[in-house]
Amino acid sequence: HTHTHTHTHTHTRHPSIPRSSLSASNKQSSHQQQTNKMFWACVPQGTIQVIQTWGKFKKFAEPGCHCIVPCCGDEIAGALSTRIQSLEVACETKTKDNVFVTIIVSTQYMVLKDPERMYDAFYKLTDSREQIRSYIFDVVRSTVPRINLDDVFTTKEEIAVEVKSMLEKAMTEFGYSIIQTLVTDIAPDQKVKIAMNEINAAARQRVAAQDRAEAEKIMVVKAAEADAEAKYLQGTGIARQRQAIINGLRESVVNFQAEVSDINSKDVMEMMMMTQYFDTMKEIGTSKNTNTIFVPAGPGAVADAASQIRAGIMQGQAAAPR
Repeated sequence: HTHTHTHTHTHTRHPSIPRSSLSASNKQSSHQQQTNKMFWACVPQGTIQVIQTWGKFKKFAEPGCHCIVPCCGDEIAGALSTRIQSLEVACETKTKDNVFVTIIVSTQYMVLKDPERMYDAFYKLTDSREQIRSYIFDVVRSTVPRINLDDVFTTKEEIAVEVKSMLEKAMTEFGYSIIQTLVTDIAPDQKVKIAMNEINAAARQRVAAQDRAEAEKIMVVKAAEADAEAKYLQGTGIARQRQAIINGLRESVVNFQAEVSDINSKDVMEMMMMTQYFDTMKEIGTSKNTNTIFVPAGPGAVADAASQIRAGIMQGQAAAPR
């Protein structure tokens, strides 16, 4: 904003004053008007303007109202922003495993509030944003090619620190302070992303297959252990059943001999075994799921069956746990 302040003088001719004298007085007033012309410059908050006199630096104009006299050579050469500025740079480079990737680097910077530094920022550097962009490209393209693609994602903090360190060393000379540098995005090519997702999916499927196989193995082992335990318990039950039958038969023989004196224990045993044999055949014959059963029917069949039953009972007794 520029305001013009001029001094204007008005002359009224007196009847006694000659016209020529009045003309000379008007010329002198006009010259004084031109020499007294000045401007008022208002500098907004967050900005510092550079004032020059005849092309040479004069001062920095802080926020507020300042008087500028153009006829004395004063002029506004430009302005510096004292706000924190942000610059986002997209840099494409190649990793150690020959994968092209685009890295987005965001940098926050500001002008140092020191007269000497502000002088350097205005007169030494033409384009600060382009200068910062060049340094970011240089650091990223010299750092990332030494790192594999998978490691780029885990070392982005180190990349940001290296970029900030380089910018601080370079930009302080030009009057700028680097507030923060962040690697905000790492974007490989779309085909590379698809391939990485497929590799990750295959690895997870392999782990899932191993887990399923391990679960099936556990189920088979547990089923075998359960079957063995069931058979063991079944065999123990059968052995105990046979032992109980033998004990019952023994008790029956003793009781029978006590009441009938002219018969020996062998005859009693055979008779009881035959009774058990026929009871078993009866149970088989009355079962719903029984098919045709062939049994010996000769004269010696009973004695033969008795001897086989006796041998089976004796073997079971010998195998029974003590």
